Amino acid sequence: MGRVNALPPAGTPDAPNPLAAFAALRTPEGAALLAELRAYDPAQELATATRLRRAHPAPLVSAALAQARLRQRAAAKFGAEDAYRMFFTPNGVEQATRTSVAAHRARRFAEQGVRTVADLCCGIGGDAIALARAGIRVLAVDRDPLTAEVARANATALGLDGLIKVRCADVTEIDTSAYDAVFVDPARRGGRGRIFDPEAYSPPLSWAVDTALGAPRAALKIAPGIPHEAIAPQAEAEWISDAGDVKEAVLWFGEGFTPGSYRATLLPARAGLWAAAPLPAPPVGPVGRYLYEPDGAVIRAHLVADVVERCGGRLFDEMIAYVTSDEPYESPYATGYRITDQLPFNVKRLKALLREREVGTLTVKKRGSAVEPEELRRKMKLRGPNSATVFLTRVADAPTMLLGHPLNGPGSLPV
Repeated sequence: MGRVNALPPAGTPDAPNPLAAFAALRTPEGAALLAELRAYDPAQELATATRLRRAHPAPLVSAALAQARLRQRAAAKFGAEDAYRMFFTPNGVEQATRTSVAAHRARRFAEQGVRTVADLCCGIGGDAIALARAGIRVLAVDRDPLTAEVARANATALGLDGLIKVRCADVTEIDTSAYDAVFVDPARRGGRGRIFDPEAYSPPLSWAVDTALGAPRAALKIAPGIPHEAIAPQAEAEWISDAGDVKEAVLWFGEGFTPGSYRATLLPARAGLWAAAPLPAPPVGPVGRYLYEPDGAVIRAHLVADVVERCGGRLFDEMIAYVTSDEPYESPYATGYRITDQLPFNVKRLKALLREREVGTLTVKKRGSAVEPEELRRKMKLRGPNSATVFLTRVADAPTMLLGHPLNGPGSLPV
């Protein structure tokens, strides 16, 4: 059964024209309806739809309810103040850049003196908005008519239409020679979900790289899991995390960027690690008193060796990105833990130890283990006032459990 009051699929006899449905949302009646739905509860959608359809056309109510749901989802990426003034499509919410990440990228462009950018595959305009707020004039291009119209509406809604010009066109046909820089965000989702082959992006990564190499400066947004061997040697590769969650990778080209270099940027602090070339493999040794879990951007950028050097530590397995040392170390690039126990993997033994330590809250982390954290946590039947963290991993190629707690963490188990 479909969502209550959902619009019929496009192309069916009763389906409204998407552009006409969107235009209706921008009328005074549509704007008033969206304002009324700002705090609506999706669990009450049937009752809400029934009430609103007494005073408004059913297609407008359907479109407004769909837009209200999208705005609620978008608030996590854009912040409530912007999200409830903007417009969205389902794909737009899913694929749009988080505001903090887009602002970071816009700052890097602005720091290089960029004043005009051709934003190709602009989507609903998230990056164009960040660029404009950095004082950069933007040509935003998308080939989908509805998406382009939404981007145009968002520029107007946020008072940035003087800096953002939106064009509905095939990006491969756009002349970017008049612009200081090019930004390309290829579509990485298709009808069957996420696309992992860069040449299956729309447009393909090879086209995006060729376009970037023809511009004074350029940035290409790519999936953070891209293999390093697929990265063009002319690019500076940057992985970006926000609040510990890896969001994306960016390939930078042109003056001011270092070909073949690697960068990890951690937001919101804007902390960063950088290496001009791949780092040598770090040393490997026994588990020490402390374990450090590098930020995901550091791991994706292959800069774990930098953290190892900074803390005077080592890996305990050359294939696993956990760092260990004998002395405490504080860093924005890794989360530290004090290790209290090192055990061969054994569920019964772990359960007995947690019961003895009165652990009622257990955080399960894993690298190099096939065990599902939730399944293990259920088997522990936890009870007690203390908390602990268990790392399921491999040491000297043997399944191992490392028990401990975050450095300076509250409610931890006694040592």
